[in-house]
Amino acid sequence: MDLTFTPRQQAFRAEVRAWLEAHVPRERLASYDTREGFEQHRAWERKLYEARLSMVIWPEALGGRGCDLIDWLIFEEEYWRVDAPLRVNQNGQLLLGPTLMEFGTDEQKKRFLPRMASSEDMWAQGWSEPNAGSDMAAIRSKAIRDGDHYVINGQKIWSTRALFADWTFGLFRSDPASERHHGLSYLLVPLDSPGITIRPIKALNGMEAFAEIFFDDVRVPVANRLGDEGQGWHVAMATAGFERGLLLRSPARFQRTAQRLVALYRAHRATADRDPAIRDAVLRAWADAEAYMLASYHTVGRMAQGAKIGAEASTNKIFWSELDLSMHETAMHILGARAELLDHGKEASDIGQWLEGFLFAQAGPIYAGTNEIQRNIIAERLLGLPKS
Repeated sequence: MDLTFTPRQQAFRAEVRAWLEAHVPRERLASYDTREGFEQHRAWERKLYEARLSMVIWPEALGGRGCDLIDWLIFEEEYWRVDAPLRVNQNGQLLLGPTLMEFGTDEQKKRFLPRMASSEDMWAQGWSEPNAGSDMAAIRSKAIRDGDHYVINGQKIWSTRALFADWTFGLFRSDPASERHHGLSYLLVPLDSPGITIRPIKALNGMEAFAEIFFDDVRVPVANRLGDEGQGWHVAMATAGFERGLLLRSPARFQRTAQRLVALYRAHRATADRDPAIRDAVLRAWADAEAYMLASYHTVGRMAQGAKIGAEASTNKIFWSELDLSMHETAMHILGARAELLDHGKEASDIGQWLEGFLFAQAGPIYAGTNEIQRNIIAERLLGLPKS
């Protein structure tokens, strides 16, 4: 694998670095799990869009820059290097966006993608239901066809940032007699539709990061269906692939955490070295983050030659979620009792960011499909093992 960057790629890196260093907010934005922080992050997304840096791999006509995946990896490295704000519209931009590219009509692409790139429209994900979390085939929310509309009834839960978003995308059972993976349709639903009720769910840190969405005779145009009727499972698996694979969690995110962990260890080495396991964990974290970066470049190279990310996305998901968790657990061990200081605490300084990251990392092995389910997929689809 040749990791020598071309002059064009080096020029792109220099441009991105210069722009970010000039425009990244000097003060941290408020949490995007608050209304104030959500709008601050939306404004930041607009700045990225105006600089043609919001979605660099999208076509220019649809709000992007027309770059390839190598450019995207370069952009991510520069973005995380300067600790730029977290991307608040990632459900739309990184999950639904690529799915629209693949399955959307020309009209849908023109209608949704530019507004998604600029964050004029913010998106929530509507997968999970009270009895259908990782097992999306157990979805029961119904979308019954009535002329040129669907009438939706049911409930979605654990919808990230649905409290503040404008739209949600999700699977609904359009054939009430169907079971499991059959008879599902993939719909795009405006969250201000009559009949929708949204209730917040507090996360471990007390923020209203999630919400449950109730649908009571909500009418959605058939034009808002992505893909064919009853073929929603096929479309959703493409979205899940993007979520578990490269786009949702770039390697630069974990490389930056590993760098911060090394710095934390060095700052507290006198006490950290009392437990030799801590030094080993820090070294392993740095090596694993670098390995994930190299594997990602390798995958992108294969994709450039026509390969597709299939079930192997599950290996990515397990790796990055467990890496993130182990890095934050190591930070907690280094900090000891001080690790319990909340981000907004008087004595927290920048220590509180580690606690925030630790709490969020707990969800990593759960969202995007639990790691137990991912191991089943690997066993059956990659290794060809029989079902138990």
